[in-house]
Amino acid sequence: MEISRRRLNWGLAATLAAPSIWGAGRAAGETIKIGMVLSVTGPAADNGKYALAGARIALERVNKAGGVLGRQIELVTEDDQTTNPGAVLAFSKLAAQPDIVAFLGPIRSTQTHAIAPDVLKTGKPVCFGGTDPKLTKLGNSWLIRFRPNDTYSGRVIASFGVETLGKKNWAIVHSTDAFGMGGFNALSASLAKIGAKVASDQGFPNQNQDFTPVVLAIKSSGADIVGSYFTFDNDVALFARQLRQLGVTLPWVGSPSAVDVGAVKLAGPALYGVYGVADYAVDSSPQAKDFAGGYTAMTKLQPDIYSSWTYDAIGVLCDAMKRAGSTEPDKLRAAILATRGYKGAEGEYNFDEFGDGLHGYNIVRNEKGSIVFDKHIEFTD
Repeated sequence: MEISRRRLNWGLAATLAAPSIWGAGRAAGETIKIGMVLSVTGPAADNGKYALAGARIALERVNKAGGVLGRQIELVTEDDQTTNPGAVLAFSKLAAQPDIVAFLGPIRSTQTHAIAPDVLKTGKPVCFGGTDPKLTKLGNSWLIRFRPNDTYSGRVIASFGVETLGKKNWAIVHSTDAFGMGGFNALSASLAKIGAKVASDQGFPNQNQDFTPVVLAIKSSGADIVGSYFTFDNDVALFARQLRQLGVTLPWVGSPSAVDVGAVKLAGPALYGVYGVADYAVDSSPQAKDFAGGYTAMTKLQPDIYSSWTYDAIGVLCDAMKRAGSTEPDKLRAAILATRGYKGAEGEYNFDEFGDGLHGYNIVRNEKGSIVFDKHIEFTD
């Protein structure tokens, strides 16, 4: 695979903030271009590398199979600098290129909210990974989600903690951004419906420097389990270490960030035994295992949510282009929303009218640094 404008490799992807184009070496105008907003710099730079790797695997598979509509696919990237203003700038640079037919947006809900007005103005499909349920209810028909939203994560966390672990007094720890608040609202509502209560609500700002007050509040609350919604890996790791240092050994069931590769690596033994909901789990399906093989061969790492959703987004986009027989925005959007039974790395995609393609989560557990699949829980209502 050749790369025009700037030659990148896996090792350099985290250090170069310049825009890049990934794809087969062809003359301008002969390729179909997809734009991608990702973190190349800032605290989520590693996550950006994972996301890019997932997209590259899908891109290479599509191109080796002959491309789409007789043309190869290129991926044009811009750095969001792990900030909301950076995401807005990155998307605006991509949106200014008229030959880009669709986009991969951020995985973070707060950044997706930030770019949403420009997405509406641009009028082309934007595949995103943010899980705030509100994002597909904004009246913005161009936002299409490639992860299950937190309505489902809240229900799964609550169901597993109460019905399987038998815990009814919850401490919920969450960031105070759009993702964290959306997750807290979903989890607390789900707990109320099944007769459990929130004994302690602990919100915190992203990139927190000390979780001691949070841990002490949990310790004195009478809670018998911790539920969490963290946005960044380093916050997960710091909280986990301080939780254990202060002697709190309560069961913990977290959102996907509690069990992703970065958090597991940073926290080490402090996260052993923690449960999480994960839209991606290696042993959840043959498609997930197939993706894991390609990802590990490329990166020497285990895949997680940052890479799996971008892999699926490229796959669904290309499949939709073929079915639509076109890259025109309206036809492409309609074909994506008409997707039924598409088996991706994250699960089976069946889009609803709002643009949500996945409707369940996997339960996984950290077994001494290895993420072990337990079961999948799917909702049809």
